[in-house]
Amino acid sequence: MTVLASAVMALLCAVAVLLVLGVLHGTAQRYKTDEITTTAVRLAYQAKRDRLPPVLLDPGVAGVQVIDYSGRIVSVSDTLTGRPRMAAFRPELTTPETSKVLCASPAFPDRCMVVVAFRFHNTGGLWTIYTADDTVPWYVSGPLLAALIGGSLLLVALTALGTYQTVRKALGPVEAITCNLARITATDLSQRVPVPKYHDEIRRLAETANQTLDRAETAVERQRRFASDASHDLRSPLTAMRTEIEEALLHSEDADWPATGRALLGSCDRLQALVTDMLQLARLDSGAPPRREPADLGGLVARELDRRSRKVEVVRHLTPGVVVVGDRLALGRLLNNLLDNGERHAVSMLSVTVRREGGKGVLEVLDDGAGIPPDKRELVFQRFTRLDAARSKDAGGTGLGLSIARQIAQAHGGTLTIEDSDQGARFVLRLPLAPAR
Repeated sequence: MTVLASAVMALLCAVAVLLVLGVLHGTAQRYKTDEITTTAVRLAYQAKRDRLPPVLLDPGVAGVQVIDYSGRIVSVSDTLTGRPRMAAFRPELTTPETSKVLCASPAFPDRCMVVVAFRFHNTGGLWTIYTADDTVPWYVSGPLLAALIGGSLLLVALTALGTYQTVRKALGPVEAITCNLARITATDLSQRVPVPKYHDEIRRLAETANQTLDRAETAVERQRRFASDASHDLRSPLTAMRTEIEEALLHSEDADWPATGRALLGSCDRLQALVTDMLQLARLDSGAPPRREPADLGGLVARELDRRSRKVEVVRHLTPGVVVVGDRLALGRLLNNLLDNGERHAVSMLSVTVRREGGKGVLEVLDDGAGIPPDKRELVFQRFTRLDAARSKDAGGTGLGLSIARQIAQAHGGTLTIEDSDQGARFVLRLPLAPAR
């Protein structure tokens, strides 16, 4: 930025200097021509009174030649003694004087001169006085050129300094943000970049960076907790399997191998359920959008209930024609997770309801169990979270079903919550209805 600003200022100064020199050169050239003409008029006045000597000493210009009516040089400046006529042009009949710039004058063969021809009446007829002086140089004068160049250099230097200081001050917060970001690692995401006090683009950059770091820290913390909980839950069935095998090997002659196999198969089922749930969570965490197709929520629930083996009585209240948009397989997984949870905690009955409500399709799963305290209702949706009552009723749960169900609901633009009920836990799913055709 400093180099660019300096280059632009240097270009502007160069153009300005050339314009100033052009204007001043034209003015100086006209002024010099007027001076040369004044000298010619003065000499003509002296010639009419016969006061011109044959040789003029210091006439005030570079050269003078006085030509009589016959074309003879009757008076000349001392610098042109013995030289031929400097010019042959004469003024028009309508004007007494004219001027030209001659660079090949016989009297000045190696110089460019401003030559003025002045005609006047004198003894015998029309006489002509030629007066000449050097042209004004393109730079007008050395001191003027030096002043313009010096002023331009000073202006370019001030521009460079001002731009450098301004840009450095403006980019100072960016440098601080860069340094802080360089210190932040995957193992320490608690640091944040400094936020400038001015409400500008850099402040918005810092705020956005801090928001990104907040999300990254949350995601990393969730992954750490997930890995810790997963390792703990995976270790439990592995430990049980190892115990069963070691006990059977210690008393191999008396071991009931079919019973041992059934016990190992149960642990394998738990491992398989854990791995399946974790893969499902990984797919949901990737943020891939679900398939979008119309699905009759009541029909979907009816089919899932028909193919399930019943552990408790299931009461249906299914309103037909409640059409939502989403992935049938994912919604089926959500429903089965809610039904599994409800059956584990129900005493004797499970109620499943599908209805319309305020432009939403609503699915309710209500059990007649002990219910969930209000302060624990959000806790059960966290991964690997199982309340003490759930652990005592079913030690085989993975603690991921409700978390998966909520993420599926959110991926479909809906919500999954636990709402008040007279008895048991009442899970309520709300999904946007499909647009009418």
